[in-house]
Amino acid sequence: MTVRELKVGVAELRRRPGNRIVLERSIPFGGLEISTARVPDGAEAELELTMEALSDGVTVAGVVRVPWEGECRRCLEMASGVVVADVAEVFKDRPESAEILPITSDQIDLGQAVHDSAILALPLAPLCRDECVGPEPGQFPVIVADAADTPPQDPRWAALAELRFDSDPPQSLG
Repeated sequence: MTVRELKVGVAELRRRPGNRIVLERSIPFGGLEISTARVPDGAEAELELTMEALSDGVTVAGVVRVPWEGECRRCLEMASGVVVADVAEVFKDRPESAEILPITSDQIDLGQAVHDSAILALPLAPLCRDECVGPEPGQFPVIVADAADTPPQDPRWAALAELRFDSDPPQSLG
């Protein structure tokens, strides 16, 4: 379940510019994934956000901690961890641009901001541990092809070896 809506009332906060509220909350957060990592289903995200009233809006700043899992880029074993994503947004009554989010009925919706911050923080190339060197060499040996080890040509393609174009000098086949 991804965060679609996370509405927070800000009527009391907005009574005086400069007022601050700290929001600490655990929310269900899962189903979010990129090609290399995902947030497991049923996971909980931890929010630590500070909301501050402006004369015409609210700023939100803080972090969201999200668990993740994915395959290690070196050994392909499952890796997991927790990413810490920064959240920084501005909400206003009448947003002047698409980067500023709206305040609707004295509520702000943190869902999209939390979602976007979390997905951008997921690891693009996960590692199971910093010292991971990859697969066990004895179990998965590296094989380097030698020129002498080249397999014989498929006889069905032999006729193509004799194909010549006008710019190619003729070669003897003997």
